[in-house]
Amino acid sequence: MKDIVLLTGAGQIGLAIVRRIGSGKRIIVSDYSLEHAENLVKTLTEAGFDSVPFQADISSRDSVRALLDFACSEGRIVRFVNAAGVSPSQAPIERILKVDLYGTALLLDEVGKVIAEGGTGITISSQSGHRMPALTPEQDELLAMTPVEELLGLEMLQPENIRDTLHAYQMAKRCNVKRVMAESVKWGMRGARINSISPGIIVTPLAIDEFNGPRGDFYKNMFAKCPAGRPGTADEVGGLAEFVMSERGAFITGSDFLMDGGATASYFYGPLKG
Repeated sequence: MKDIVLLTGAGQIGLAIVRRIGSGKRIIVSDYSLEHAENLVKTLTEAGFDSVPFQADISSRDSVRALLDFACSEGRIVRFVNAAGVSPSQAPIERILKVDLYGTALLLDEVGKVIAEGGTGITISSQSGHRMPALTPEQDELLAMTPVEELLGLEMLQPENIRDTLHAYQMAKRCNVKRVMAESVKWGMRGARINSISPGIIVTPLAIDEFNGPRGDFYKNMFAKCPAGRPGTADEVGGLAEFVMSERGAFITGSDFLMDGGATASYFYGPLKG
């Protein structure tokens, strides 16, 4: 059977990661837009990779199961990369929670049932989850442990408790990190690992949408005043993911890696404070 790399979200970060881990494996590229998946497959194929597109909506359990049925018919899933999501400038509150929060939780749950022994996964979260004020231990546990189909019914996620799309995004990304922690216990029972990376501002088409959106000046100020003094690149995220998913990262699971050029540090203790 072929070794499968499963990618959800046909963007620049996902591409940077699978180029590092996909040699000699079959890469299944899934996206809400089949056109986006096909475009990324074209890029991979022209670079010598074995890849195939698939249309999938991560906010639909039926769609996710269809994707996994296809992936498992192709081989054994040994690597999983979730880079799917929408940003605060791209979608309303309900869609952000449905895709970024529920969709990620759904993927972690379903992929965890079929990941191969020795397999590894990475989900892309965000620095935004680290900048939000701390939740109570009880709230964190609810985000981590609530059954997937009950998540969107939590009181803290109801419309009256979500201020705006940025708040929805922050809650989704906080949930991503907590779900990874909880799911790592289940994945470990299969001899597999799952972690998350929380990038800061990475120059991608999604980030450019943010730069040109209503919060564009905020983001430009953020990377100008962070210790690194610049935004990051998808290749830098790819390099970290490659390490964490490799044998060199074999003792790492249930962890989140904040990778934001020091923006969160500056937000709490430097010139971005206040």
